[in-house]
Amino acid sequence: MARWNIKNVALRGVSLCVPDRVVKTEDFEFFTAEDAEVFNNTVGIKSRYLAPDDVCASDLCQAAGEKLLNELGWDKESVDVLLFESVTGDYKTPPTSCLLQDRMGFSQHCFTMDIPMGCCGCMYAMTIGANLLSAGSVKRALLLVGDTAVRMGSLKDKSRVPLFGDCGTALALEYDTAADEIRVDFQSMGKGGTALMTPHGGFRQPVTPESFIYEDFGNGIKRAPVHTLINGMDVFSFAISRPPQTVAAFMEDYGIDKDMDIDYFLIHQANKMIVDRVVKKLKLDATKVPYNLEEYGNLGGASLPSLMVSRLKEQLTTNPQTLLLSSFGLGLTWGTMFLKTKPMIIPDIIRL
Repeated sequence: MARWNIKNVALRGVSLCVPDRVVKTEDFEFFTAEDAEVFNNTVGIKSRYLAPDDVCASDLCQAAGEKLLNELGWDKESVDVLLFESVTGDYKTPPTSCLLQDRMGFSQHCFTMDIPMGCCGCMYAMTIGANLLSAGSVKRALLLVGDTAVRMGSLKDKSRVPLFGDCGTALALEYDTAADEIRVDFQSMGKGGTALMTPHGGFRQPVTPESFIYEDFGNGIKRAPVHTLINGMDVFSFAISRPPQTVAAFMEDYGIDKDMDIDYFLIHQANKMIVDRVVKKLKLDATKVPYNLEEYGNLGGASLPSLMVSRLKEQLTTNPQTLLLSSFGLGLTWGTMFLKTKPMIIPDIIRL
């Protein structure tokens, strides 16, 4: 079973950087005014931040990371681990984390790693980073989590393009023997992987001229094999079943009372229908479940840290908090994390 009880690691801070451009649902040409209203009310995403073509996820993450390090007062030479979680790296090779090590001025002794795990990405990065720190051999880790996911799909695909936003986030972890345990559970189901995939562009199916030929699937969905696709019904069925079942089992196994022991539940902001159904299935107190998808859209792996910054900044910077995190997506993968925090550093949101 892929579970960890990670000791000696504290979350010191979180930051968020978004592009300067805001796109509202009614701005998309493929939506009528009536379509846009229905989308806003059902999917719950009313606006999103979209990066221009010359801004990459690494740029947004770098801005978030440098701001966070500055406010923490951490010298760059003290950062031992640099993880970059994204499905929109700068190149196929080299790893973007290596490029960021140089661009951000980190020591050549810094351990770097790319983690392309999609919507579960923040929890993957936290699990890997925390496990690297827990023995005390290295002391500080900077996790950069972000995507410019909109450009991965077809701009003519009404089923996908309005769901996503672009951003970069940073999380700072530090070795601390007084820190509470971080508990994590991960699961994966590769047989469902085709529900969220980019068919062409890898080595299984390299790009050919046919990769760029659009097909009309009806209902406003036009895309080519080089574009990322979403099988909406399969993803919806998965998201409202496996993750809540796992969260319930996790809380039962660890003796966690959802009403007494948790201050906030951070649920991946896929869309309002999914989050609402998860909340209902787990019978959660709605006042403990923050939402930000109406303003940011689905931010992939950065969804959970964006919630911390945009909706829980006051709580997380002033008082200890107990959080239960649930994320799900690409792979298909899903995970649950129990995390106790002390007051941390959260800079104001950056616009790039």
